[in-house]
Amino acid sequence: MTLATGFLLPIFWVLSSFGFLGNPSPAPNHLTSLPNSSTLLWNQLTKSESLPPSLPVLELALNGYTLLQGKLKKPLLTVIDYSLPSTQKRLWIIDLAQQKILLHTVVAHGRNSGALLAEKFSNRPESYQSSLGFFQTGEAYQGKHGYSLRLDGLEVGINDQARARAIVIHGADYAKETVAATAGRLGRSLGCPAVPPDLSTPLIKLIKEGSLLFIYGKDPNYLRMSKFWSQPLPAQ
Repeated sequence: MTLATGFLLPIFWVLSSFGFLGNPSPAPNHLTSLPNSSTLLWNQLTKSESLPPSLPVLELALNGYTLLQGKLKKPLLTVIDYSLPSTQKRLWIIDLAQQKILLHTVVAHGRNSGALLAEKFSNRPESYQSSLGFFQTGEAYQGKHGYSLRLDGLEVGINDQARARAIVIHGADYAKETVAATAGRLGRSLGCPAVPPDLSTPLIKLIKEGSLLFIYGKDPNYLRMSKFWSQPLPAQ
């Protein structure tokens, strides 16, 4: 997989540290810019036990983090790559301070987005499709799916209806790897990024209240509409 020339974008790396599945310290005011840091970070993440997101998807996520980091309270980046099938682990929580992957797991998509692959995306209420783009994590709460996490979409016309649509992170029995092994795919949600129930609580406690989530999918309309970049991903 190659990158378009000049596509590498600098990000800001947060100079703080925190423990695995602990409560990360707020991002400090003084940040350091590193050239070509998406490649440097990707190379560092390959040293983790889990494989990182693809470099092009990580670049997009880091570009958004650079632009949005002033809004954020935690130096964490969660990436979901819906271009991958639901049988694969396609959610990552990345600690940008320690440059490592804290959590890597499967995640379900909306039932009207597709079966094995998520191919259709929407911001429309009652579409039962997943939404793409950048989200800020909100408050945790106890709901019909147990301990859940509200999401606020940061891109107007793309995902800004997330809270109104009740698009939240929650645990679900249909989002277990054993389901994918038996059925050939995960079950599907009403648009929420549902995760395995045994991981939902530690995952939510880790990223709640002010961290960044980026959801990618193979949708050229999103790349054209989003304000965060002006050129498409290279062919994969």
